[in-house]
Amino acid sequence: MSKNTGKNFRRGAVTGRTQYQRANGNWQKRDERTGHFMSVKDDGTPFKGVAKEPDGRDTPNA
Repeated sequence: MSKNTGKNFRRGAVTGRTQYQRANGNWQKRDERTGHFMSVKDDGTPFKGVAKEPDGRDTPNA
């Protein structure tokens, strides 16, 4: 089970979500199961603990 520690890091990966870098340099999260787009991070750094696409860990769509 992943958990935020409160010390600017988390233990374990965020499951069911991936991220990719858009053409403008921002990072965007995507729900792995539904394909819906989620948050966009515009400071140029990726989300913490979220797998980058493609990563080979994709789970079957259910």
